[in-house]
Amino acid sequence: MEEMAGRDNMPEGTMRNVLDQKSLKWVFVGGKGGVGKTTCSSILSILLASARSSVLIISTDPAHNLSDAFQQRFTRAPTLVNGFTNLYAMEVDPNVENEEEEGSDAMDGFLSDLANSIPGIDEAMSFAEMLKLVQTMDYSVIVFDTAPTGHTLRLLQFPSTLEKGLDRMMSLKSKFGGLLGQMSRLFGVGDEVGEDAILGKLEGMKDVIEKVNRQFKDPDLTTFVCVCIPEFLSLYETERLVQELTKFEIDTHNIIINQVLFDEEGVESRLLKARMKMQGKYLDQFYMLYDDFHITKLPLLAEEVCGVEALKAFSKHFRQPYDPSITQGTVEELELRVSRLQGQLRDVVSELEKVKKGKQVL
Repeated sequence: MEEMAGRDNMPEGTMRNVLDQKSLKWVFVGGKGGVGKTTCSSILSILLASARSSVLIISTDPAHNLSDAFQQRFTRAPTLVNGFTNLYAMEVDPNVENEEEEGSDAMDGFLSDLANSIPGIDEAMSFAEMLKLVQTMDYSVIVFDTAPTGHTLRLLQFPSTLEKGLDRMMSLKSKFGGLLGQMSRLFGVGDEVGEDAILGKLEGMKDVIEKVNRQFKDPDLTTFVCVCIPEFLSLYETERLVQELTKFEIDTHNIIINQVLFDEEGVESRLLKARMKMQGKYLDQFYMLYDDFHITKLPLLAEEVCGVEALKAFSKHFRQPYDPSITQGTVEELELRVSRLQGQLRDVVSELEKVKKGKQVL
């Protein structure tokens, strides 16, 4: 009873605090692989689109499940989501050099070669280019469907990676004088796009990243939503993620716990009962560790949530806590169990008839 009273004092178990925060510019959604980040970020973007003037959802996960979630093909360019007038989606991979963009001339090739000598800077520069593009478009709010935890943390380290890379290139310039310029001419770039142009391009990217990084650390502008499932590894990963976000000064006060089993149908299966018991143990730990977080529990479904209509239907669980429809011990619950058992019995009888007929034919 004390535990339940404790939960009553916790922040509301919904995403309404994020949806109602009109000042938010960046919403990151992240967590361990396979916990439903893309579904959650897609639903969040749909809900935000009903409250904000324009929303962009960006997938930085190389797996790119955004196209599957909306059942629509997305590319590196923002594309209007079918059925919406103000929701756009794009898929980018920070690990892949942007060969299709305009200006992939000799200087970019040379810059790329230089970047390869500085660990992580190619990713950082690609990410900076994407942010520069996004900033020119003036969206009201941008939702990031991030890659699994390790990649997300690297993404948040990009500003310092760029800074180190730039410092290293500046030291090269001071050590070797006009060597960069000579090398650029050797690569056929020409004087007009020599060392100053290259360093200028890096400096410009660094400015964008630093500006965005300041916004990332502003809780009025940025928040990070952690998605997980009620299992040990996911709990551990969430703890690590929250600690890292705190270290980077990124605001986080929402956790979505996905794939929760609710005892709403008088479950008879021993396996399901065992899973529910196990989940209960980890749910208790989540509530204990994150008593100042908004914890939203989402039910495990029998089918995937794919397509705009399915995403919209499921979105109600983001606005109000999921409430199991059937209370155990009531007439309604017993009738449901009888109905389900009758259905199972019909299936077994039908299967038996098929087997009998098969034997007769033989």
